[in-house]
Amino acid sequence: MPIGYQTPTAFMNSSEGTGAATLKTRAEVSSADTWDLTPIFPGDDAWEAEFEGLGGRYVGITALRGTLGRSAADLAAVMAFETSLDRSTERLGQYASLRVSEDSSHASALDREGRFSSLCAKISEACSWVAPEIQRIPDETFTDFLEDPVLADWKISLLRIRRLKPHILGNAEERLISLAMPSLGGHHETFSQLTNVDMTFGKITDDRGQEVELTQSSFSSLLQRPDRGVRKAAFEKFYAEFDDHKFTLASALSSSVKADVFLSRARNYPSAREASLFPDKVPVSVYDNLISAVRSRLPVLHGYYALRQRIFNLPDLHVYDTYAPMVAAVQTEVVFDEATEMVLRSLAPLGEEYVTILGRGLQEERWCDRYENKGKRSGAFSYGTYQAPPYILMNYKKDVFSDIYTLAHEAGHSMHTWYARRAQSFQNYHYPIFLAEVASTFNEILLTEHLLASTQDRSMRAYLINRQVDDLRGTLFRQTMFAEFEKLTHEAEESGAALTLESFRTLYRGLLDDYFGPGVTIDPELELECLRIPHFYSAFYVYKYATGISAAITLADGVLKSGQTERYFGFLSSGGSKFPIETLVEAGVDMNSPAPVNAALDLFERRVAELEELLS
Repeated sequence: MPIGYQTPTAFMNSSEGTGAATLKTRAEVSSADTWDLTPIFPGDDAWEAEFEGLGGRYVGITALRGTLGRSAADLAAVMAFETSLDRSTERLGQYASLRVSEDSSHASALDREGRFSSLCAKISEACSWVAPEIQRIPDETFTDFLEDPVLADWKISLLRIRRLKPHILGNAEERLISLAMPSLGGHHETFSQLTNVDMTFGKITDDRGQEVELTQSSFSSLLQRPDRGVRKAAFEKFYAEFDDHKFTLASALSSSVKADVFLSRARNYPSAREASLFPDKVPVSVYDNLISAVRSRLPVLHGYYALRQRIFNLPDLHVYDTYAPMVAAVQTEVVFDEATEMVLRSLAPLGEEYVTILGRGLQEERWCDRYENKGKRSGAFSYGTYQAPPYILMNYKKDVFSDIYTLAHEAGHSMHTWYARRAQSFQNYHYPIFLAEVASTFNEILLTEHLLASTQDRSMRAYLINRQVDDLRGTLFRQTMFAEFEKLTHEAEESGAALTLESFRTLYRGLLDDYFGPGVTIDPELELECLRIPHFYSAFYVYKYATGISAAITLADGVLKSGQTERYFGFLSSGGSKFPIETLVEAGVDMNSPAPVNAALDLFERRVAELEELLS
């Protein structure tokens, strides 16, 4: 699956193409600026051949049903068969997804992706018996099987599956849950269709006198405009549309929470939160320590908002004033090759091998699809697999300085995959989401430190520090507030309280008041923000952003201060061979304690003080 994030690029201009009049078609883009997908498949015909072959052989796994408890060799045969299917689907999926990403208007690419999705559903159904049958192997027999060398390659995978045994139900119950899942997940489709299709927000006249279509995407960029009138108008118009649909959205969010609680109870978990944390073996205390540590430092965040109000010279500060940059964007042009060199120089503390491999991938082996073209997916991501390069999608613009950071971020993901793939077997290389943002954020930290060390220009230093402050605010404080909301809503449902529009608004308003503090005016419309955050409809994910940036800061600080990289490379190479908390402990970061979160909070406090001095 691709890992990455969307970057607001509205109203940016570049000779590399942002305006509709100059935007190239995919066929017009130089091949040197595109990714080379031939390491996955030489072409579409090769993909089709693999697809047809997989479609003909996956059903063979059903013939092995009922054999898993006979011997270690029989169990190994099924695990090997399933692994071979996984390897094929990974290759096919990567190629199909990347072809759609480069041009989503290409009919054959869309057809290819659709056919692949249908085949995956059939394969999943054909393999659905494997995990339950593994759970039914008697404990003593299972322990004996694991001692057999024939299962050595699957020992970790089997232990992870077996760990779920207390929460696996009988065949009849599992079948019912499987049949019910589309209905239990219906809120996702409701939210997506309503917010992405049915809702329309109209237009805003911006600070340049131009009419701008107000959308989910442009909203964030309009809140960054220097003109307060534009920010206020965008905010009010945007939330007016959410107000028109608030009861429907509240119903969808309530259904989402209820589904989480139902599944956790059906599978005998103490709570929905613990059900979500269980697969990664993350203690609830990690979640609670995060909230507690961040809450203890909210006065520092409130001081940052007070600084914003002074810098902007505003009589009062509204939340729509908290996204406009306090420091003007750096006016510079950095072409892609130059940006690559900047990123590589910043990563020099990681040593020659890391820099050489990444440099070769970006400059010679065409890992990166560089520029925007018609039909290309927006934003950026890294998509790495076991059998092909860890590709990067960019929409790079030479006059958008933050795109250099995006490149460093995605390169972190890609190199994480590269090292995990080299060190681990296919079964164990894929690192969990809990760890996914650590390496990418680590690279951004190194880039900031490198750029700060390279300049004494006050404007540039203020820009870089302001950027890091806002990253920490958005990732550490905001995501923790989101995590606390998810905790409170699920606890309310589990206690028997009603989840209604008003209860959602009341819970969220309390968090807004706490996190923004007495110095920020909370407009009533903002209470509806809890209905528009996509992650709330797939709960207990956002806390990983906050823990990820905390771990990255501790790891980067260790590398920069000591020059020792062994433990960091141990982290990159571990993949999914261990549970994430254990992986980080071995790298020198103990997420069982609040220390890493406090280190991130210390950095935020220090950077706010530096920014205040620079802006004085």
